[in-house]
Amino acid sequence: MQIVDCTEERHAGAILDIFNEAIANSTALYDYKPRELSSMVTWFETKRRNGFPVIGVEDEHGTLLGFASYGTFRAWAAFKYSVEHSIYIHHEHRGKGLGELLLTRLIEEATRRDVHILVGGIDLSNTGSIALHEKLGFEASGVIKQAGYKFGRWLDLAFYQKILVTPLEPNED
Repeated sequence: MQIVDCTEERHAGAILDIFNEAIANSTALYDYKPRELSSMVTWFETKRRNGFPVIGVEDEHGTLLGFASYGTFRAWAAFKYSVEHSIYIHHEHRGKGLGELLLTRLIEEATRRDVHILVGGIDLSNTGSIALHEKLGFEASGVIKQAGYKFGRWLDLAFYQKILVTPLEPNED
């Protein structure tokens, strides 16, 4: 396995497949309908424009097994040091430590890029993701009860955060 920087040209289709499987079969994404390939153009453009990483893990054949990224947490200027991250693992490769590998790398990237807070919004029933975040030093920071509705039931959204030591010199520019 190897960690790679994902690109639109090479990884958009595989990322879309992972997204769409999660939409169809889990509460990892509070979305109802599969996304179109065209949505990946905007998704990657947003990542590029804002300097947000998209980190993947590939097997020895170059098949994408999972990816992690982060994006804007809130749109107001004072939140510029906070990001909301996500990690998705292909359904056939869950439980193999790939999430930990990707989240560890994402924390390193966020630190390098002067992020101060990593926030994860996790469906409260996703005990595997919650355990992973706690293992890597994230703390529970609240639950919004019945925040979403999917699969005929209300979903509770838990927030987990990790405070990083960066930036060393925050500013209001």
